[in-house]
Amino acid sequence: MAEDKAETQAFTPGPGYRQFKGRDEFPSNILHGTLACAIWIGSMHFNVSLLLFSFLFLPFSKFLLVVGVLLIFVVLPIDHNSKFGLRLARYICQHMSGYFPATLHVEDINDFHPGRAYVLGYAPHSVLPIGVVTLAERTGFMPLPKLKCLTSSPVFYTPFLRHIWTWLGASPATRKNFCSLLEAGYTCIVVPGGVQETFLMRHDSEVAFLKSRRGFVRIAIEKGCPLVPVFAFGQSYAFKWWKPRSKFLLQLSRAIKFVPMLFWGSFGCTAH
Repeated sequence: MAEDKAETQAFTPGPGYRQFKGRDEFPSNILHGTLACAIWIGSMHFNVSLLLFSFLFLPFSKFLLVVGVLLIFVVLPIDHNSKFGLRLARYICQHMSGYFPATLHVEDINDFHPGRAYVLGYAPHSVLPIGVVTLAERTGFMPLPKLKCLTSSPVFYTPFLRHIWTWLGASPATRKNFCSLLEAGYTCIVVPGGVQETFLMRHDSEVAFLKSRRGFVRIAIEKGCPLVPVFAFGQSYAFKWWKPRSKFLLQLSRAIKFVPMLFWGSFGCTAH
């Protein structure tokens, strides 16, 4: 009887409920959507492809030159307030919101105050936490003027990717940086499942690894920041992927802070 009663209870949105549909908010087309997705994600493929092509088809001296140029982009300073970079970030966020398409449901938007910092605990990670784009500052759905997404540190040592993701609002996922951002009034998006969650993911199902991930909750309590749960439905359908399953791969992934795997979509690199 209790189960039957629970099934008949429908969700009734409150006065503060908001729904943001990417395609309604940011009209786009397949060209802009694919280009935005390729810029955001394609730089990973570009680096690997460039190194592989240079190693196989160029003289060794030219290959070393290519490596040297990429290393320059690894250490090249990033202008966080670059007008070009911020325009590019806004272009990516808005067109990707419509490309997937992405819809953000906020249970009570009146609970968020622009002058306060929050911790948004996001799951699942899947191949890439694509749904984060709906929460990004450049998208503008959330009434929070200072937003950062904590990201695995290898991103900030990857040519081109480090610039693009920094302009998008990414920041290294270290405890020190996390605490500093909260103290400075930034709302932080945390994907606690991380490498372990990506390693455990399955096709056509959403896998969240949270049981032993309590550090972000402890920090939120210590800093007096409200903890907001966020769940993204449908991420397992965003990409096709393949990865081996072994204890060695898990140990390697933990060491390098990402899971070595193949993933692909439309045009080889964008989601579908």
